[in-house]
Amino acid sequence: MKQASRTWFITGASKGVGQKLVTRLLEQGHRVAATSRTAASLTQAFGAESDRFLPLEVDLTNDGSVRQAIEKTVQWFGVLDVVVNNAGYAQQGTVEALSDDEVRSNFEVNFFAPMAVVRHALPQLRRQRSGHIINLSSIVGFQGGYAGWGSYVASKFALSGLTESLAAEVAELGIRATVVYPGPVRTDFLSNGALAVAKRQIDDYAEAKASLDLHLDTLHGHQAGDPDKLALLIIQAASVESAPLHLFAGKIANELAAAKASAVSRDLEAWRRSSEATDFAE
Repeated sequence: MKQASRTWFITGASKGVGQKLVTRLLEQGHRVAATSRTAASLTQAFGAESDRFLPLEVDLTNDGSVRQAIEKTVQWFGVLDVVVNNAGYAQQGTVEALSDDEVRSNFEVNFFAPMAVVRHALPQLRRQRSGHIINLSSIVGFQGGYAGWGSYVASKFALSGLTESLAAEVAELGIRATVVYPGPVRTDFLSNGALAVAKRQIDDYAEAKASLDLHLDTLHGHQAGDPDKLALLIIQAASVESAPLHLFAGKIANELAAAKASAVSRDLEAWRRSSEATDFAE
């Protein structure tokens, strides 16, 4: 059965998963407001604005720019059904090497920008008593044991945690929230132009250096995840009544999530008696 047409707001829509998502949604007859740093990149990819497509040039790190984009979307389409926070970038570098500016810039895009989108979208969703917020995290936002990726991991954990809290907060309003944890996806995400590498390197951290080399020299271009299929999975999750709060995407993501759950369970059981001994004795 064909799904009813809905209005989607998608950040980071000019390339990668965001571009695939917009393409599929327009093919299926949905209405899409798409954001990018330049409107030209959007019109080049999807054509001029129309009654089903609204290209928006947005600075996601500017609260006013985000607010105006949401307001224009509601004015253009009259409704807002699904919000997808897709924009983000990877920052590589050991915790000791990363500068304060590098960490804060990573969080500005990966966490504070989605937070702003959600904050400005919620009044419209609350008035409607409906809507679905989908935040693109990463498997590293659930299983974070990757040397040299502390800033990126932390920003994605923050986004995942925000989504869990948000889901509890808005459920009574008829609004749903989902956090997506993709494994490695075959886009330009790890290309030299997209991946931020710490300006300062510390030779002592061999594991972090090996991890960077692996991602640049071996993984880039050979990621298992298909961005088009990931886009279809997101659409599927948004179309069902019982949408998942946690949506893992890809075999690698599933395996890593299961391994993390198992490791947490082992630690929980091994330390249960000592842990519970910290409570007051009643």
